[in-house]
Amino acid sequence: MIPVKRLHALISGFAGKKIVVVGDLIADEYLYGKPARISREAPVLILRFTEREVRLGGAANAAHNVNALGAIALPVGVLGADSAGDEVLKLFVEAGIGCEGVSRSASRLTPVKTRIMAGGYQSTRQQVVRLDREPDHALPGDVEGRMITSVKAAGSGVDAFLVSDYGYGSVTARVFEAVLETARGQGAVVAVDSRYDLPRFKGATAATPNEPEVEALAGAELGDERSLEKAGRVVLERLESRYLLITRGSRGMALLEREGPVTFMPIHGSDQIADVTGAGDTVISTFTVALASGAGAVEAAWLANVAGGVVVMKRGTATVTRQELSESIGNDGAAARS
Repeated sequence: MIPVKRLHALISGFAGKKIVVVGDLIADEYLYGKPARISREAPVLILRFTEREVRLGGAANAAHNVNALGAIALPVGVLGADSAGDEVLKLFVEAGIGCEGVSRSASRLTPVKTRIMAGGYQSTRQQVVRLDREPDHALPGDVEGRMITSVKAAGSGVDAFLVSDYGYGSVTARVFEAVLETARGQGAVVAVDSRYDLPRFKGATAATPNEPEVEALAGAELGDERSLEKAGRVVLERLESRYLLITRGSRGMALLEREGPVTFMPIHGSDQIADVTGAGDTVISTFTVALASGAGAVEAAWLANVAGGVVVMKRGTATVTRQELSESIGNDGAAARS
């Protein structure tokens, strides 16, 4: 059992913690339309445009979540010298997030994920299709150099590094080595979420893959909790990490500790999920901030589990605030350990 009072104390301790978020800064664009009729040109639905919205995505969403939890988010990444980059910077400023570590590059596009959303004013708007605009994955040498300088500069007095790798090439081997080197000098936590290449982030304190990613990395089918633990141990050893927090969708999470047991946690709240967009960003942000605030691994994982349960009930890329997290804990502070 984790006393609710203890969890509330940890959440209060989030304030002022310094978290450097390194990774792929993305603009999440939403185009909303109301169904009008079927096109005569092709058997497709015509939407009457109603509005457009841009939210922080990828590492930018992770930084936004860190900020919403009351910690100090210091994003390090690159944006193109384009309108999408302008919008991301504007959203950072509006959220009160410092942009000193954000570089601009005329030779690189800002990644944009455009989601076309259909629905009436009184109905739930559903995603119809997504269009991605992606940069060249090769990071220009001058930009890489600026990112390394920003990592080292932001690292003074840092409590944790959060690496958010969406496969767009921002976190090169040299950038990650700078993260590890700076973190060692500060005794800081390094947590990694990588969509496509987790093994190259060897030496991180913690990683937060989902169940299919663990299955692919271990090369084994995960039919039950025992097989999940076995595969998770393989990945944990391969990464040389202390913690592996595996997200399992409607089945909750599993925390593996290098020198400890596995802890299975059921999903927090309802399993009738509204939208999983960006939920992984919320999970790793909460887990990282909690570890940086002195939480034990199980305590940090439980808070991340609660935060994940809250954010999937929101539409679109979203955050969980410190107040929402506190209110959501309620009397549910138990974590099942096996």
